[in-house]
Amino acid sequence: MSESPLLPPLPHAPEVLIECPRFSFVKRRADGSVDFVSPVPCPYNYGSIPGLMSGDGDPLDAVVLGARLSRGQCVRVEVVAVLGFVDSGMPDPKVICAAQPMSGLERAGLEAFFRVYAFFKRGLHLVRGNSTDTRFTGWLPVPRAAEATARPAP
Repeated sequence: MSESPLLPPLPHAPEVLIECPRFSFVKRRADGSVDFVSPVPCPYNYGSIPGLMSGDGDPLDAVVLGARLSRGQCVRVEVVAVLGFVDSGMPDPKVICAAQPMSGLERAGLEAFFRVYAFFKRGLHLVRGNSTDTRFTGWLPVPRAAEATARPAP
């Protein structure tokens, strides 16, 4: 399996559907059902980019930095980075979105969070009888979609 999964081209500022607001204890699946309840709150707004699929067959995951957003809220925010992640043996990259470039502290915080997240997710997979190959794999290049140019109608 590739450490750098092929990602679909990403728009500069995709629409992100918030599934787990910042400080939430409940991690939901793309369909809204509960995946698990965490013993600690998530320090980020976590959601997905509807219409773009990840290697695990679910909508592409996205993390939105900044203030707490509401579950179900859709926000359009700039892609600032892509974090490599493998979940249960499947590529599951995380698109990092923010209103401004990430600071070194934010980057280090994301790395630490997803390393710890992988540790606990491996335990969950073990209990569920799934593959335990779950890990942070590093930072990936951001594949950009070609910007659409407006053309006058003939």
